[in-house]
Amino acid sequence: MHGGDWVAEVFRAQGVQFVFTLTGGHIAPILVGCKQRGIRVVDVRHEVNAVFAADAVARLSGVPGVAVVTAGPGVTNTLTAVKNAQMAQSPVVLIGGAAATALKGRGALQDIDQLALFDSVVKWSRSVRHIRDLVPTLERAFAEAQRGVPGPVFVEIPIDLLYDEQTVRALYNVEAPTRSLGGWFTRQYLRWHVGRLFAGKEHIQTSPLQLTGVPIPSPAYALNVAERLQQAKRPLMLIGSQAMLSVPAVTDLAAAVEHIGVPVYLSGMARGLLGRDHPLHMRHARRQALKDADLVILAGVPCDFRLDYGRSIPRTTFLVSANRSRRDLKMNRRPNVRVLGDPSWFLRQLAAYLPSDERWGDWLQELRQRDTARNAEIAEQALVPTDRVNPLHLCREIAAAAPDNAIFVADGGDFVATASYIVQPPGPLSWLDPGPFGTLGVGAGFALGAKLCRPESEVWLLYGDGAAGYSLAEFDTFVRHHVPVIAVVGNDAGWTQIAREQIDILQDDVATTLAYTDYDCVVYGFGGMGFKLDDPELAADVLAQARHAADGRPVLVNTLLGKTDFRKGSISM
Repeated sequence: MHGGDWVAEVFRAQGVQFVFTLTGGHIAPILVGCKQRGIRVVDVRHEVNAVFAADAVARLSGVPGVAVVTAGPGVTNTLTAVKNAQMAQSPVVLIGGAAATALKGRGALQDIDQLALFDSVVKWSRSVRHIRDLVPTLERAFAEAQRGVPGPVFVEIPIDLLYDEQTVRALYNVEAPTRSLGGWFTRQYLRWHVGRLFAGKEHIQTSPLQLTGVPIPSPAYALNVAERLQQAKRPLMLIGSQAMLSVPAVTDLAAAVEHIGVPVYLSGMARGLLGRDHPLHMRHARRQALKDADLVILAGVPCDFRLDYGRSIPRTTFLVSANRSRRDLKMNRRPNVRVLGDPSWFLRQLAAYLPSDERWGDWLQELRQRDTARNAEIAEQALVPTDRVNPLHLCREIAAAAPDNAIFVADGGDFVATASYIVQPPGPLSWLDPGPFGTLGVGAGFALGAKLCRPESEVWLLYGDGAAGYSLAEFDTFVRHHVPVIAVVGNDAGWTQIAREQIDILQDDVATTLAYTDYDCVVYGFGGMGFKLDDPELAADVLAQARHAADGRPVLVNTLLGKTDFRKGSISM
């Protein structure tokens, strides 16, 4: 067995089903080893999308997602996606090829200091230097990715550790004759170096999978909060992505939230936790609800820009925060009760200390009335004619067309933010967005990982036309790997989220204008199916045709949007 085989053995032992990659000579043995062991190798058109796909797999399965990329530019191309995974707290294992160990620092092809590049964007990183360290280093990488606050890790594996010893000796040309004394010493050194690289190879073995423990908070916190909660008149919960990290427990978490009975706002990966139209789930007027609440529970939600750095919650409000991160727990605002641990565990503990009787009826009714009023406003705005398709109307048609097993992938600015007001994910783990880094370009990678993880689900990729430009070439990947996703491009020929405020404030549209590009034709060129939608009355029919066509291949609906002021004033810092 060569080093690539041992990497694949670790992957198999860790429960990895998919490896995302863009091939290169530095990593070929890993890919072959994975294929021979039944691990599906999915090659993409840009390395950043390999990491985005791995991120999606991690979020939906709870098993760290894996990306394998070649040295140098292959590694550097992943940096944005790795940082996105770090801020989204996704357990991703990135394997990077590297120059041969004896050639480091000597001008070898694509030889750079890769570990230094990743210092600020990963939890943990290592460069393997001996074959005997390969398996334990990888096993630790999987553990570190999941421990505490999950996140990405990086392992660099030089090319001469991935091939078998005989091939490496031939590549180093260690047996070639030489007539000079310097050449003789060089050959002797290389023989010694290769022997050292492969020392202990006969003792290599993988370890059984060991599940990394979830940080469980003390039940005393839940008991304390339960007593306080029963005295509250207007409690509120905010649940974020971190509460969904314990993937096997999402059903129990939903049941706990129902039992607690507190009105709740859901964000990020937590969207869809209670399904569509649940009476406890509030979707609008969150700022006013926070202002009126007398007790707020933040479950995996930091007080960052999304809560106006903590200012959205009055100082007089009793604040409870549960978070795996000690830093996020008290970011910008010190809560009255700080629960360091998994927020899902905390909410399930809290439910166990509360009676099952219904409480806070008047408060719930008040919040529901606000939601109903806002939904009625949106429905009216969706009927306003525009020069092309009203984006609110399109989002309402998407919401009506998507089945109960749909997964939504959000990649865009203005159009996707509009969709978030209207499109309700049908159940837990059915909404994927970049997270707090706000990265454009996650769409194709996320959709790829989501469809592979959940082949029975209908994956809807909601693209802004600006965001679509980052990853449209991955429709070639969808076609080659038979991944039938449905993409809808909200094509308003511009970077509208930026343009709306830029033009008002600076009276200039520089760098914010695009064209009504035929994205449907681009997708057709890659082997997919494309539709163009420019008549609002045909929206339902075109979406139905797209769903039918996606039975066998990927589909894109290029929707020409009209302009609205729905999100005017949404700029944030």
